[in-house]
This record gives sequence, C-alpha cells and structure tokens, in this order.
Amino acid sequence: MPVHRRRFRIEEAIVGDMPMPPELDSGEVGPMHREIMSELRAIRAQMGTPGHSVAAGTIGDSLSREAAEAQALLETYRAQIEQCEKLKVELDLIYDAISRTKREIAVLHGNSFNGEEMAKVNGELGAVVGGTEEATQQILEAAESIDNAATALSRVTSPDQQKLLSEEIQERVVSIFEACNFQDLTGQRIKKVMTTMKFIENHITVMMDIWGGVDAIKAHAPAIVDHREGDARLLNGPKVEGDVGHASQDDIDALFD
Repeated sequence: MPVHRRRFRIEEAIVGDMPMPPELDSGEVGPMHREIMSELRAIRAQMGTPGHSVAAGTIGDSLSREAAEAQALLETYRAQIEQCEKLKVELDLIYDAISRTKREIAVLHGNSFNGEEMAKVNGELGAVVGGTEEATQQILEAAESIDNAATALSRVTSPDQQKLLSEEIQERVVSIFEACNFQDLTGQRIKKVMTTMKFIENHITVMMDIWGGVDAIKAHAPAIVDHREGDARLLNGPKVEGDVGHASQDDIDALFD
C-alpha cells in the first residue's frame, strides 16, 4: 500500500504546482522505519534503566571528589606560600641583623681592636703603673730622708747644722709634693683608657640590642665557674664602694674580741 504524503503550504509557495515525488510503497520504508524506531526505543530504555543513572551519579561523585581534592591542594599551596613569605621576612631580619653586627664589629676592629689602638691603651696603662711606682718610690725615699734629718736635728745644738737639716727637710717635702703630681698624669692616662673602653662598651651594647637586648643574650651566656685555687681564690682585690661579699674592718676586729 502506497504511503500518501500531504503537500505543505511552504512547499506550494516555493515549488508551486511541481508534481510530488513518486510515492513509495509502505513495504519499502516500513522495515527501515521500524528499525529506526526500535533503535530509538532501545536507547530510551537504556537511558531509563537504573544502571545508567548509577553510572551517571558515580561520574558526578568522582568529579565532585576531584574538585574537592583540587581545592584542598590549592589551599595547601596557599598555606605553604604564606609560610614561605613569613620565612622570607624572618630571613631578611636575620640578614639585616648579621649585616649590622658585622658593621659594628668592623668599627670596633678599625677603631679599638687594631694593633695601633690596643698598643696605645696598653702604653697608657703601662705608663700609669710605671708613674705610680716611680712616684711611690720617690715619696718613700723623701719620707725616709725627712725622718733621718728630724732625728739628727733633735741631737745637734749648732745653729748652722740645724739650719742645714731644716733646709734638707724642706727640700724633701718639696720632693714629695712634686711626686704627688703623678696623680694628675695618672688621671689623664686612665681617662683615655676609659674613653676607649666606653667606646667598646657602647658598640657591644648596640650589638646586643640587634639580637634582642641584654636579656636575650643572657639566655646564651655560659655559667660562670671560678677556676682559681688556693690563695688566688681568696684574692678579690680592694673593695669598691657598694660592692658586697667583702669583709669590713669591723668584721676583722670582731674576730679578735
């Protein structure tokens, strides 16, 4: 049985009265039509089966997991980048502290610790010791001469001898006064040494401030151990005003009461 196909108005408007294509027998198109429709039904059935839905859901879950893992990995990278930035800031601070410390050490070495400056400081201290020793010797000799002249003066009765002994005593007194001038020179020399030591102290304080201050440095200071033995362990030098740990004269006198 032939299949009649109706002519649409759009076809009539375009082709006019052009004759219709020859009609095909239903036996010729029927099997192909039925095959196409069968395939469409099979596809529709396959899409409607639970297995297909489960597979689609599995793919969606897998994509969601991958997206979550990628997001977590991205957050991890961001955290690592932030840590690296903080580490860079800390390293920059350490580098700056090391550079400033090097500059301070260079200043100390150039102005205090080189051979010329240390030789000058040692020379000043040596001059202080030498001048003190020389003045002390001169004072002791003058005092001894005065004592001898005073003893002789009490024994002589001649006015001329008394006059000579008196003049000798006066000369020795003047000699003592002259020897006492060492104190002024000693003070000047010690002042130079103290200026150098103050310069060193200031730069060491700056270096300690660079690394967190005195309290931070104390945490790294080793324990103080006194390795002296015998009498050397008991010798702590003259007591400074306000210094503790020294016996006073009253303490010594109390031992004999």
